Amino acid sequence: SSPISLIWMATGSVCMRWPDRSEPVFGQGSAMQAKLTRNWIAVASAEHARRGRDEMTPGFMQVCHGKQAPLKRVKPGDRVVYYAPKMSMSDPKSLCQRFVSIGIVQPGEPYAIAMGGIVPFRRDVSYVPARETSILPLLDAFEFVEDRNHWGYKFRFGLFQISDHDMTLIAQAMQADTEVLRLQ
Repeated sequence: SSPISLIWMATGSVCMRWPDRSEPVFGQGSAMQAKLTRNWIAVASAEHARRGRDEMTPGFMQVCHGKQAPLKRVKPGDRVVYYAPKMSMSDPKSLCQRFVSIGIVQPGEPYAIAMGGIVPFRRDVSYVPARETSILPLLDAFEFVEDRNHWGYKFRFGLFQISDHDMTLIAQAMQADTEVLRLQ
């Protein structure tokens, strides 16, 4: 992808345009950083999401069967919440439909880790204490749900971006500290 374009404005602020974002970002310092923070829903079984949250400190995220490309879209400082459609990958009938963990992506690039013959990619995430919560009561309030009858469609992608509004709804439902998540 092409490099970031910087445009110096007459006001002394900077306009930054990323090749993967349609809108330029204006600002300076921490205010600009806040505008650059994105929110993501990652999808995994509850068993796998809990492993990423609890197995080590900091925790980690791994999406789309360990592919690197989706993790490159996620940047340090971004917020990520894990949605689990199933309790376990090995039992397709084990419905979960819950948000399992929520946190902030840590500095560093995606890295490979050898796991018995496979080499998935991960990113470090600092998870915050949160209560697992059902997605069902939140469906009508989400901006990303375009058709209530097909609300699960976007989850098929394994990782997708959501608005601050939707991330705040999820964080509040999970009783996560929105200040630590920089959602206030």
